[in-house]
Amino acid sequence: MKIKKGDNVQVLSGNDKGKTGEVLEVIPKEDKIIVKGVNVRKKHVKARKQGDESGIIPVECAIPVSKVNIVCPKCGKATRIAYNVEKDKKVRVCKKCGAELK
Repeated sequence: MKIKKGDNVQVLSGNDKGKTGEVLEVIPKEDKIIVKGVNVRKKHVKARKQGDESGIIPVECAIPVSKVNIVCPKCGKATRIAYNVEKDKKVRVCKKCGAELK
């Protein structure tokens, strides 16, 4: 999977098209990611113990990796990712400007 936790990504399609956010979690088995502020659903929570609050809370749900592109920190555009091998290390690179991604 080319996208990692902590990357800034932009949504390419769906209800949240154009939104950007940070990747909170990566789920490689399902090829999905959870992005902050994207695909937010309402979850009804029941109080389980005395003192807990019940109510409706917003929760970010997973979206497919194919619906997002990483945002390059240098050029600020949504781009695909290439790999370069430098001294036995595989480095992620922006396809548009060639900047190295962390």
